Amino acid sequence: MSVAKKEYKKVTVKSLVEMKSNNEKISMLTAYDYTMAKIVDDAGIDVILVGDSASNVMAGHETTLPITLDQMIYHASSVVRAIDRCLVVVDLPFGTYQGNSKQALDSAIRIMKESGGHAVKLEGGAEIEQSISRILTAGIPVMGHLGLTPQSIYKFGTYTVRAKEEEEAIKLKEDAKLLEQLGCFALVLEKVPAKLAQEVAESISIPVIGIGAGSGVDGQVLVMHDMLGMTHEFNPRFLRRYLDLHSEMTNAFKQYITDVKNVDFPNEKEQY
Repeated sequence: MSVAKKEYKKVTVKSLVEMKSNNEKISMLTAYDYTMAKIVDDAGIDVILVGDSASNVMAGHETTLPITLDQMIYHASSVVRAIDRCLVVVDLPFGTYQGNSKQALDSAIRIMKESGGHAVKLEGGAEIEQSISRILTAGIPVMGHLGLTPQSIYKFGTYTVRAKEEEEAIKLKEDAKLLEQLGCFALVLEKVPAKLAQEVAESISIPVIGIGAGSGVDGQVLVMHDMLGMTHEFNPRFLRRYLDLHSEMTNAFKQYITDVKNVDFPNEKEQY
C-alpha cells in the first residue's frame, strides 16, 4: 500500500519522527566525501550517515576501530558542504565516548562545531548511558545503534547475526527502550532477526532504521559502496546491489588504458 509522502525541504530529527508516525519509510545511506554526498542528496535521500565504515571502504582497514575523531570530522565536513536537504548523522569513532562521559561530550561537540553535522551516532545501550545523557544535555541529537555493533567486533569475535538467543534479545529490547527514554531521536538495528527488529520498532516511538533487520522497521540503511557494487568481496544476505560499478569502472579504466596506448585519446576534438 502506497503512502502519500510529505515533502521536506529540509529533513530534521523531527521529520524522521513524523515519517514514522505517517508510516513513511526512512531512506538512509552512507557517504564520506563531497562529490558522492551531493549526488545522494540530490537524489532525495532522507539521511546521510557519515559512518565509521569509512575506516573500511575509504582507508582499507579490516575493522572500523582505527579511524580517528579528526578523520571523521574531515569526512563529515566534506559531506556537509555538499548537502541541501538531508539530515547528516556522524558516527563517534571507537575510543571517543566509551567509559568517559566527559570525553564523549567533548567528542560530540567537536563533531558538531568542526564538521557542521546535525547529529551523532553511538554504539551500545546501558553501558554507554552516561555518555548519551551527557551529550544530550548539550542539545546534541543522538542516534543509537544496537544489535551487531562493529566497534565491539573483538568482543563478539564474528559479524554474525545478534540477539538470536533469548537473553540477548531481552537485553536488546531493554536497551532500545532505554535509548528512547534517554532522548535518542532514532535507533539503528544491525543484523538482528527480522521478527525481533519489528517487535522493537513497534514497542518504541522513535524511528528504527535497519541494516540486515528485515522490513518491519521504520527505514533502511546501507553502505553506499556496497549497494553500488564498488565492493565485491562483501556478500551478506541483506545486501542488494543496485549497480555493479566494480565491473563498470574496471571496464572504463581498461578502455582508457587502451585508448592512451593506441594514441586514440586524445583525438583532434579533445585537444587545443
